[in-house]
Order: sequence, then C-alpha cells, then structure tokens
Amino acid sequence: MEAYDELLRWASKQGIEVHGIEAKRIPGRGIGIVASKDLKANERLIYVPAASLRTLTTVRPEIRKALPPPAPKYKGTSVHALLAAELLLETPTIKKKYAPWHAVVPTRDDILSTLPLAWPTSDHEKLHSLLPYAARAHLTKQKAKFEKDWQLTRDVLLPKLSLSPKGRYSKQEFLYHWLLVNTRTFYHETPATERLTKDDKMALQPVADLLNHSDEGCEVVFDTGCYTISADREYKQGEEVYICYGTHSNDFLMVEYGFCPEENKWDEVCIDEVVLEEMSTARKKWLDGRDFLGKYLIDERNLTGCYRTRVALMLLCTSRGQWERWVDEGEDGGGEVQKMVDRIMVRVLEKYLKRCMEAIEELEGCGPSGEMVLRRWRQIERLVKKSLEELKVEDN
Repeated sequence: MEAYDELLRWASKQGIEVHGIEAKRIPGRGIGIVASKDLKANERLIYVPAASLRTLTTVRPEIRKALPPPAPKYKGTSVHALLAAELLLETPTIKKKYAPWHAVVPTRDDILSTLPLAWPTSDHEKLHSLLPYAARAHLTKQKAKFEKDWQLTRDVLLPKLSLSPKGRYSKQEFLYHWLLVNTRTFYHETPATERLTKDDKMALQPVADLLNHSDEGCEVVFDTGCYTISADREYKQGEEVYICYGTHSNDFLMVEYGFCPEENKWDEVCIDEVVLEEMSTARKKWLDGRDFLGKYLIDERNLTGCYRTRVALMLLCTSRGQWERWVDEGEDGGGEVQKMVDRIMVRVLEKYLKRCMEAIEELEGCGPSGEMVLRRWRQIERLVKKSLEELKVEDN
C-alpha cells in the first residue's frame, strides 16, 4: 500500500472525510490530489474537524509553558515557533500517532534543497545575491523571523527541557521543521489566536495539506469547528484538484514555498531598485512623506507601471509643490506629463532589463542549484520586454 493511501485510511479514523478524490504522485510535483471520479462544482471534497488539527492549543503543555506566550504585534513566541518545536520534540507516542502524515510530507532533502532559506551554505550567498529584489527583500524578513524563533528555542526552550542544541535538536533540524510548518499550514483563527497577528493564525491539517497551488482553486471555508474544502468547478476523473495559497507573486511563492509557476495571474515584478536610483535623497524624503516610497510594480494589468509607480515618477517631471497639488487633487498632470513619465519608465525598464540579462547569464553557469532563480529571471525578462513594447507603442 502506498504511503498516501495509508494516510487517507489513517485520516478517516481521525474523523477526516474525503470524497471523490485521492492522493497521487505527480511527476515533477511530488504528491497531489486528483479527482477519483467526475466531480461537480460545489461538491464537498474534504471535511477536517477541528479535533484533527495541530494548532497552538495542541502543542504540549511543557513546550508552551517553557516559552513566553504568543502576544499581539509579534511579541512573545510565535505560533510558528511553537508548532515547529512541537514537531522537533515529538515524543515516540506522538510520532507514532502521526507516522502516516510524516511518511508523505517532504523529506529533509526536499525541503533543504528547494527553499531559499535552507540552501546549502556553499551555494546560498551567490544564489541569494542573484535573487530578484522582491524575493531578496522577502527572504530577509523570513530569515529574521526564523532566527528569532530559533534563538528562543535554543536559549530558552531546550535548556529548560535539559536538551542540547545539537544532533536531532540542532539548528538544521529546527529549520527543517520550521519550514514544514511554513509550507503546510492553513490560516486558522480561534478565540485563542484572534488577538494575534495574521501570521500567528495557523494550523496544520493532514490530507488537506497535500493540495497543490494554483492561482484559482477549490473553496476553503473554516470556522472554529472544522474546515470544509469544496470543488470550485467541475473536474474530470484523474484531473488534479488545487487550492489557491493566496494572491501572491512568483517572488513570494519562490521564497515561501519553493516553486515558481509559469502561469500566475497574480504575478508582478517589483522595480523599486531602478526607480529609486532616479530619485535624489530629497525626493525620496518627499515620497516617503506622502506614502509613495517603494512598492513600484509592473504586471499584466499594469504594463506601463502601477499607480504608485507613475505618481512617483511624476515627481521627476515638475516641482515638489506642483506634484503635491496633483497628489492632493488626484490628477495625473495631463498628457504631456504622462508622456514624460512614459519616457522615464522606458529608461528605467531598459536599465532593469540589462540587469535581468546579466543575472540570467550568471545563473546559466550555476547548474541545477540555480534553475528556479533562472526561471524567475526569465519570467521577469518576458514581462519587462512586454512593458517596454507597450510603452513604446503609446509613445508613438
């Protein structure tokens, strides 16, 4: 019997209901969920009772008591850290209980070779430096969260449990379990977490975490009693069934989940670096004062630049006073100003395209370890070229 079939059999004993779907190994994608029969839209596929979830309240008392409790505004211990510690410190009894789930989750090699935070030291410095700006920025935040969680685990939790941060309790082992939590949890709010930040409202749910991502997917509904996942449309037998992990760019998906899809209607490219290079220190201060500093994007819906980008570039076309009046009145400065903005966008994007090509050239020599980053830069290259074509058409 395949491990995922054993998981489904185990899940039914936990009160988890599965209808019309089955787990399958999908080439190049690991394990996923496919329709075992033709499915109708709105048909219930998975029911997960709250009792089968792994949440803040299911973390063993000795772990919760050893650490500062979670608190609003990222104070205290994160729920993420507590769940990771729970996995790291599983007792033989708990490990046996969840053995069917452990048998299907990604292995250490899968996790530690795919996710940027865990790339081997020999590779990570170069590859991290070659990540696009938005991915680098997100990775920096992710690393800070992990280091805070590991520090609490190493300096507070393990000593209180008379354990040493070595071997099975090492930083690398904690990282593996931390990333398992990061990639497999669902948003989950309960009375115990309602005052916490969004990032602390999470739960592990066996079976449902086998669903792969698409930019559109099945409906996921939860309350304090259960999760219900229903088909968003009709599915033919054998067709893969998805959920949407959120309306995220490929930079986000690459850092958080370790994949970079070719089709993503929510994808966008951040061009902060090249836009801000056009700005003097004074202009950056003026932009910041009006909440227009950063988050400059292009995407399929905004090939000539998002609203924030174009408003920021208007500052290069006029005086500060005139720009602020336009901002206050919601005006775009008129046709001539917008043509100037288009020309600046062309200059900015041509500079970015050059950097893109340099990154691609360097990554082509990195072998398999750089494949995902190379794929991302090629996606960016295509979108930047498309934006430049649109801008040059409008300028004629």
